[in-house]
Amino acid sequence: MDRTPVIDRLAGVLQDAGARADWELLGRAVRELGSQLQALAAAGPWSAGERAALERLRGAHAGAAGAVATASVQLQARMDDMAANKEGWMAYALAGEPDFGNTQP
Repeated sequence: MDRTPVIDRLAGVLQDAGARADWELLGRAVRELGSQLQALAAAGPWSAGERAALERLRGAHAGAAGAVATASVQLQARMDDMAANKEGWMAYALAGEPDFGNTQP
């Protein structure tokens, strides 16, 4: 049985999830990857084509990890910006609150 299509499908899921920033799908795919590869490996030695597919999978995994790292850096920059402007955000939020102390006209 040629396992190349299954391996390529796994790589495709990683590539697609990383490209679309679908972190839930990517997390699920990565969590399941080990057991899926173990099940595939139980079928016997890898053929040359299957080893090539495994290298493509390795590249897809590295690409997805790169997408996660990039998103993490962007999120950290946004959080740093928000922390740096915390006083401004608080002042803006407080200035927008209605005065509920006097409910009578």
